Amino acid sequence: MRDTGESMENMEQLQVVVNEVQSARQQLANLRAQVLELETTVESVKNQPEDLALHQQMGGVMVEVSDREALVSELEQTLTALREHLGRFTEREAELMSTYDQLKQMLAESENA
Repeated sequence: MRDTGESMENMEQLQVVVNEVQSARQQLANLRAQVLELETTVESVKNQPEDLALHQQMGGVMVEVSDREALVSELEQTLTALREHLGRFTEREAELMSTYDQLKQMLAESENA
């Protein structure tokens, strides 16, 4: 068996990575929920008949929207930014999983040595 100090260090690194993976997955779930909610909002705004008033929450009050096109544009820009953020987080999760797999392999090899 290899040096137990090295094995303990790898175990500690593995635990740190596991915690980071769990955190990344929680953030991914939150981002996915936000993207889905915003997609639904954009569709609802686009499908709202022109002759019906459209309202938007601003702070603690609801205000009538006078420029629907500006609202849709703003929502779509926010949606694009959220999707980009989701993409970056997805990449980060993949990196963390790769690191996790490498550390797990190192631990298995040190136990078999």
